[in-house]
Amino acid sequence: MSQTSASLPPHPGSLLLTTLDHLNCTRAVAARLLGLSRQTLYEITGEKQAITPSVALRVAELTGTAPEKRLDMQQVHDLAVARVYCRSLLQKVPQLEERW
Repeated sequence: MSQTSASLPPHPGSLLLTTLDHLNCTRAVAARLLGLSRQTLYEITGEKQAITPSVALRVAELTGTAPEKRLDMQQVHDLAVARVYCRSLLQKVPQLEERW
C-alpha cells in the first residue's frame, strides 16, 4: 500500500495558513510582522519549506499559540515523508539481533 501526500500528516504551514485566514491577516502582512521575506512565508504555508524553531517562536508570539505544537507537527510530517522516500532503503537494512 503506497502512502500519498494526501495521507501524510499535516504540514505546520497548512495550520499557519488556516490561522492567518482565521485572523484575517494576509501572508504579506504576516511576513512583515514576523520579520520574514514574503517568499519564505509563502514557501512555509505552501508546504515547500519546514518551519524552524525561530519561526515557530515568532508565529507563537504573533498568534498566541504554542511553538511546540508547530515543531511537533513538523517533526511528525518530516518523519512520515522520510518513511515514504526511504521505504526501499529501509527494506535493505538488517535488524541486529540481541545476543545476550
